[in-house]
Amino acid sequence: MPPLTSSPIYFGNFLVTPQVFHKTAHSFALVNIKPLLPGHVLVSPLRAAKRLSDLNYAEITDLFLTVQQVGRMVERVYGASSLNIAIQDGPAAGQSVPHLHTHIIPRHNSDLDEQGGSDAIYGMLEGEDGDIGRHLWENSRKRPQFPKVDDSSRKPRTESEMSEEAQRLAQEMMTYQHL
Repeated sequence: MPPLTSSPIYFGNFLVTPQVFHKTAHSFALVNIKPLLPGHVLVSPLRAAKRLSDLNYAEITDLFLTVQQVGRMVERVYGASSLNIAIQDGPAAGQSVPHLHTHIIPRHNSDLDEQGGSDAIYGMLEGEDGDIGRHLWENSRKRPQFPKVDDSSRKPRTESEMSEEAQRLAQEMMTYQHL
């Protein structure tokens, strides 16, 4: 299956066209290079807006309708019972790529018990030790502290692995739209 579009799609400065599995008038969905849990995908506006407040009405409407549609699909495909849907809106919030994006993470009962429970996902989202958001998180006494997640076990996936998943999810999106 060829990419969804012949036009290049960028996520920040990164060309991600082969990882894109769904595209709308204003948004795209792509597989994640280092998913926190199986099925962790991203939805982003086509325009490289940095913050949620930068989106116009058409873009924000399209973004959240796409999040809803992609969320339903990944929940079904990955057999999840729930989803985490998160936006890190700016560098101090842990945003690592200056292009607004929504994390959609399929969840199962007890999936993070070994890391401290289901809320461990928030610490995982904060990213690597060098992130401003992570330092703010760890230094803040107002927010709960979660156990440090072993990020070394999460290896970046190859272009081929991501492209294969993108193709499989694109097929699922087409199937889902016809249900």
